[in-house]
Amino acid sequence: MKKLFASRGRDEEFRAVAEQIIDEEEKKNNRVLARSLRRSLETAQPARPKALAPLIPFPEAAGDFIERIEPTHNRQDIVLSAENVRIFLGLLREFQSAETIRRRGLSVRSKLLFCGPPGCGKTLCAEVFASELGLPLYIVKLDRLISSYLGETATNVRKLFEFARTQPCVLFFDEFDALARARGDDGEHNELRRVVNSLLIFIDRIQPRGFVVAATNLDQSLDPAIWRRFDEVVWFDRPDKGMIARFLKMRFKNVAVDFDPRAHLAALEGYAYAELERLCIQAIKAAIIDKRKTVLEGDFVEAIADERRRKRRTSRIATA
Repeated sequence: MKKLFASRGRDEEFRAVAEQIIDEEEKKNNRVLARSLRRSLETAQPARPKALAPLIPFPEAAGDFIERIEPTHNRQDIVLSAENVRIFLGLLREFQSAETIRRRGLSVRSKLLFCGPPGCGKTLCAEVFASELGLPLYIVKLDRLISSYLGETATNVRKLFEFARTQPCVLFFDEFDALARARGDDGEHNELRRVVNSLLIFIDRIQPRGFVVAATNLDQSLDPAIWRRFDEVVWFDRPDKGMIARFLKMRFKNVAVDFDPRAHLAALEGYAYAELERLCIQAIKAAIIDKRKTVLEGDFVEAIADERRRKRRTSRIATA
């Protein structure tokens, strides 16, 4: 607390001390207090890296295609592989030393491609990454970006990249394969080929003030020329048993259970995080509905059975 008062007027130092206090409250499981403190901090002290310009208003040209998302998760809400932890720590350190690196005539990694199956943490990671950087997160609205009018989609993409060039942010393209599909695909018309050609040029030339992040579940559908345009490719695989165990511990941290969820790791192998989250919530809701304070093992086993049924049915549809 003394450090907090001593740092008054020095935004960077004040925020660092405040974050330390919030982290300590989270470690004590005082999550309600921690969330309240974080909301107050975000309202009073917007997180901005010192070297970057303040937020600029939406340019009319790009405003139709992007939406700002307020992060609701932090690094304690995500489970990453050791390899990905190392990659993101490296990216954070590089970003913090960006000016020094550029003065040496070197470029800073700022264009990232996230690949992996659905539900394995790509979007959540983009949110947490933006929060850790202290940058605003903007999601690209593909339904508006991809125009039915001939020639307009490439123009819309240009507006987005111009926004990323001037605005310090994390600009996130989800379902990137919808824009960057291989130009040799049968049935692709000339308009989509023009979009991919333009996209290659934009990605190649842009030096964003923050990060451009693209995510895809269908990396095999991407145009081969796309890959080398990105500074880093991050793979999000389905979690292994160790990562599932960490996820279950995190998910039931503040929930009373009469069993060890990790005893069911074998049954959960091959599940994505979104599927694990869904079955955990289902088990918790079963206890709430029965007006119990404790989640029983039967609740969890039944939720696993429901998720297994869903996976079996959807897999048949996907292969039909």
